[in-house]
This record gives sequence, structure tokens and C-alpha cells, in this order.
Amino acid sequence: MHAEVKGTTLPTLEVSLEAGEAVVSTHGELAWMTARLQMSQSLAAGGHKGLMAGLKRVVGGGGLFLTRYEAQGGSAQVTFAAKLPGRIFPVEIGPASNFLVHRHGWLCGTTDVVPSVGFQHGFRSGMWGGDGFVLEKLEGTGTAWIELSGEITTYELAPGQTILAHPGHVGVFEGSVSFEMTRVPGIANKLFGGDGYYLVALTGPGKIWLQSMPIAVLAQALEPYVASSAGGGVVAGGTAGGMLGDILGRNV
Repeated sequence: MHAEVKGTTLPTLEVSLEAGEAVVSTHGELAWMTARLQMSQSLAAGGHKGLMAGLKRVVGGGGLFLTRYEAQGGSAQVTFAAKLPGRIFPVEIGPASNFLVHRHGWLCGTTDVVPSVGFQHGFRSGMWGGDGFVLEKLEGTGTAWIELSGEITTYELAPGQTILAHPGHVGVFEGSVSFEMTRVPGIANKLFGGDGYYLVALTGPGKIWLQSMPIAVLAQALEPYVASSAGGGVVAGGTAGGMLGDILGRNV
């Protein structure tokens, strides 16, 4: 097996497989593949079988089934593409090294990588709330490829050292890093009211990767410029294209 990240701003991951080799993905980000690649779906991951394993993946942000891409009858190639400008990079997973990733950060992995759910307190934690912070946990053995958005900043946290981060900017961190949601008073929060700002406290030891442009933050930034379906099609900001589209829309 040989994997290569190609491109810069919008990278792709190209995985070359020999006969019998395979990679798995939980989101189905397939971009293109060669003819000798066979696709199949299964609930099993790295020897973990059953409906409960699939449900844990769903809670962690993945799918109920894993998609397996296997080369048959000779060498084959499969390519995955980034969803946003950013980076794709590998992490090595073993008995003493698991990782926690934001809900849509795991791109694909070797067949013994086990995607599950990592959470602070319990299933009642839900979204970014006071009770917890749901993430996707990658364990097992093998290589996993991670997709993060925007520019990536890494920190090696010493034991007891803490960084407070907006939940959307948390990309991936080693399993040795502890995490919890914390409320910082003194600033109004658009999503949770005026009683404080919710941040994730990441405490070392371990390495963390933070992303500058998470999907949720990007969508929130674009919201004022996107016309609502009930608003008539004029793009907020008054561009000529938006006005022309509105005029044409009225005369169709």
C-alpha cells in the first residue's frame, strides 16, 4: 500500500493498493477509483462487529456502515478529496496511541482502524453543551488519514498545561489529552445566550491539532450573504448579480 497527498489548497489523498489490500471509510468521500477496486459495506471494523459498533460510529459523527475499498485481481487505486481548503495528513494508531477527531475529520484508514465515539460524560451530552463534547475516537492498529480545514496549528502540551479552544476549531488530539467543556463568563454567546462562552479545555500531556476554518464557523460567516428561500433571491450586500437574479426570477 502506498498513499500520497496531492495538491495544496484543496488536496486529495491517492491510495495505491496491491491485490487483497484495502482501506475503509465511514463517510464515503470517494472521488474516483480504478476499475479493479471493489466496494462493499459492513458493520464490522477491525474485528469489532455488531449493531452497537455501528451505533457508536453514528454518535461519533460517522455512518452506521463502513465502506471498504479492496483491490481485486491486481493493483488498484482510490482517491479521496478534501471537502474544504485545508490539509490531509496521516496519524499512526496503536495499542498505546489512539486519537480523538472532530465529527467529520476522519477521511479513511487501514482495515484495523476502529472508529468509535469519544465523549466527556455521556450520551446526554449531545451538541456543544454544558454536559459534554462528542468526538470521533480512532483506535485499533494502523494508519488513519485526517482532514482538517483551513490552516493547521499544532501544540505539544506538557502535563497539566491547558489550552481553551472554540469547539469548532478543535481538529484532532492524542488520547492522552483530557478534555471538557467549560463556560467562560463575561461575553455573550450567540448560540447559547448571554450567560457565557463555551470553550473546550484541552489538558496535556499530548499533541493537539487546531483548525482555523471549521465548516460550522464558515457557514455562520457566510450566513448574512446567502439569500433565504423566502427572501426573494437577493444576496445580502446588494451585488449586481443578486439584483439581476431577483429581476429575472420575477419574470420567469
